[in-house]
Amino acid sequence: MKFRGIGQKMIEHQIGDLRIHEQAKCTPTARSTSIHNCSGKDKVPFDHLVIFLEPYRTESPASLTDNSLRMNHSYCFRYLVLCTALFGLFNSALPMLGKRLVLAEEPGFSHVGTNSLVGCGPNAKRVTRLVIDQPGVYENFLVDGQWSDSTLVKIVADDVTLRQCEIRNGKHNAVTIDAKNVVIESCKIHHVLAGSFDDQRDAHGITGRPTNLTIRNCDIGWISGDCIQFDPGRGPWNDVLIDHCTLWTGPLPEDAGDFKRGERPGENAVDTKQRVSNDRSRMTIRNCLIYGWKQPAQINNISALNLKNHVTVEVEQCLLYDNEICFRVRGGLGEYGGSNVRIRNCRIYDSSVAVRAEDAVEHLKIWHLGIGHGVERPIYPAGGGVGPGFENVGQHTPPPRQEIASDRD
Repeated sequence: MKFRGIGQKMIEHQIGDLRIHEQAKCTPTARSTSIHNCSGKDKVPFDHLVIFLEPYRTESPASLTDNSLRMNHSYCFRYLVLCTALFGLFNSALPMLGKRLVLAEEPGFSHVGTNSLVGCGPNAKRVTRLVIDQPGVYENFLVDGQWSDSTLVKIVADDVTLRQCEIRNGKHNAVTIDAKNVVIESCKIHHVLAGSFDDQRDAHGITGRPTNLTIRNCDIGWISGDCIQFDPGRGPWNDVLIDHCTLWTGPLPEDAGDFKRGERPGENAVDTKQRVSNDRSRMTIRNCLIYGWKQPAQINNISALNLKNHVTVEVEQCLLYDNEICFRVRGGLGEYGGSNVRIRNCRIYDSSVAVRAEDAVEHLKIWHLGIGHGVERPIYPAGGGVGPGFENVGQHTPPPRQEIASDRD
């Protein structure tokens, strides 16, 4: 075993099958300093033992067991907090601890963004507009709107898969969905530009009122509205999964639509809208690469993820960089309500603000957030800040961004 870190009081929380803890600095007792060095100003009596675990493979995995948890791995013990008397920790405490031994595993971080080819292949069927009103699989379409003002792909049938398509060059939405059980997979959506840089108008990559929608392995960029938005009219939508997608913007390499070379289109990578009179909408965003949402832009407070209104959103293992605001998390009362957001095991680099919390947002949970190089403000409360139920657990410094596998490698 090796021990390092600072002594901390831990306030217990439940996350799935693991118990994670909120950290507060504490002054160590003399006996705890005999194990490792601690620092802090406020003396807090320890009342239980907490061990953070980092997976560590060996030739002969060891077992560690308490009354409720068996881990068949060897671990490097990273952080240790001792009960007040320590009750002879290394001679007799471990057998005596029982349920007071709490283990929390620090998660790993794997590939983010698209993980296979996107867009259409050879011999793609070329159309200017696609309306899907029958169930089935639709693949290898090149939908080139030629800068029309119409929605480029409209899905109004349940049980549809749209796969390996490229959708481009429109002045309205790229894909609109009013259906159930839809999968959009391995599609490339770009150059969907309404208005101009100075006259901002929405044209979204994927939008509508879906139920049970999966957006997987898609690349969406250069959109004048949001890469993904549900729902502009705040109608019912639910159960949206965004998985292994790359959602981005940046300066245009050449004139497009009514935009000029060098202008950066767009508002957000993901924007949520809902009203309290509907059921709370649910969305999960995981394994995504999200970047480029910064000034100069078409709007102030441009953000990668603009999570607001009557929604519950889980964001897990996403990499965000080169953004003005990575997470803009908004509460609120009234007709539209506020969001409930859980951020787990995400990493942020080279951005002005990692998490901007507004309007007394309730139940904001942040677990294992990696604050990397170039982040000016990790947590920025604005306009009411955080409300009840806020947690920020396990914030840490992650490895350099270049060490993380992504579709931009």
